[in-house]
Amino acid sequence: MNHWDMKFNTNEYVYGKEPNAFLQEMHKKHNFSGEALAIAEGEGRNAVFLAEEGLDVTAWDYSKEGIRKMESLANERKVSVNTEIVDLNHANWAKNKWDEVVCIYGHFNPELRQKILENVKDSIKPGGYYITEVYSVHQIPYKSGGPKNPEMLYTPHEILDAFKDWKMIHFFMGEVDRNEGSLHSGIAHVIQIVAQKPV
Repeated sequence: MNHWDMKFNTNEYVYGKEPNAFLQEMHKKHNFSGEALAIAEGEGRNAVFLAEEGLDVTAWDYSKEGIRKMESLANERKVSVNTEIVDLNHANWAKNKWDEVVCIYGHFNPELRQKILENVKDSIKPGGYYITEVYSVHQIPYKSGGPKNPEMLYTPHEILDAFKDWKMIHFFMGEVDRNEGSLHSGIAHVIQIVAQKPV
């Protein structure tokens, strides 16, 4: 049983059942549609929300326990989510497939993080969007969630550099108040983007 299986092996949804507030706000504002991929999706709260919004949703996570809870939440909310157990070190990314890729608090070592960002860019259709909210390098003193290893946290420069040739719809770095289950609770320091791939 891996680290995430152990974390998710409980009846409690440790990040809650409600979607991330930033993702919810962006969908309300922009009315995204089509085929969406949620990566490092955990217990499924964001994938289920996207399905409720009418998108055709695929969700990837490394944890069998996370996938089990994701499927249970989708059944509870009466929506369909295509779930796949995927190790992002070895993921099979199709080119120009997704209208939207979502990564909410997906934290990885620097090498894998760069690999994922490159694959995300290739896998989104022209005109499609990447949406993310992640902890910044300033998060550790806040003690409201996230990795304790600074290498697992994001800098604004790497995000902006990765998407320098895309249209930046939204960019923010700073404090937000998050109450997402027992593991994301309180004031946090985050980076948010919505970036659109050129047509």
